[in-house]
Amino acid sequence: MIAMTATAASDFDRAAGSAAPLAGETVLRLLVVDDHPLFREALASAIALAFPKAELHEADGIRAACDILGQNPAIDLTLLDLSMQGVTGFDGLDTIRARFPRVPILIVSGLTEPRIMQEAVRHGAAGFVPKAVDKATLTRAISEVLGGALFMPPDLAPAPVPARSADKAPVAERVARLTPQQMRVLAMIRQGKLNKQIAHELQVGDSTVKAHVSEILRKLEVISRTQIVIETAYLDFDQAGGF
Repeated sequence: MIAMTATAASDFDRAAGSAAPLAGETVLRLLVVDDHPLFREALASAIALAFPKAELHEADGIRAACDILGQNPAIDLTLLDLSMQGVTGFDGLDTIRARFPRVPILIVSGLTEPRIMQEAVRHGAAGFVPKAVDKATLTRAISEVLGGALFMPPDLAPAPVPARSADKAPVAERVARLTPQQMRVLAMIRQGKLNKQIAHELQVGDSTVKAHVSEILRKLEVISRTQIVIETAYLDFDQAGGF
């Protein structure tokens, strides 16, 4: 995993020592968003070794991240963990992308499912780095994203859509079970909207939205909002009746 001990950091010093600095003397400004203090500190240390002149900011959640981005419009890159307390699916990514579309976001996550990586890119991420990668790969990911490229782990190519289970209906057939109102809720879930936002747009109560979400989970035969997004990622919406 990315450095969490002094020894690991020392190893990275050797690995990243050859990393090319950014052109010119422009100060690189980065924001690390992770709710685990130890990992946040380790990631910041790894970045400081690779980019000694970088200006680092840290946030332990989406609200704090938005506050920092609002106060520091010159931040060049946000490194974001998907799995944080109070964050569901791609909600955090969607929130930051909506409010600060200029700032690229590199996902640094413990999730390694290729389909999740693909969906993160669909939600606007500029790259995806599993927390278990080596430090040189992290450095390369930061450099490539800052250069305008999309970074994905070279050894984790996108997985083909798996064959469906014999006892599970095709996703389009499962989506067709939804009522028109549930279809609208599903579309908003895919957009990363929170229950309160969905309730506001549909002009219904939070409890009504929760009931719809529960029914969507049941009818799609999944157990989480993230799985909803993954299951419908390859769906032809026209065949599903439109969203």
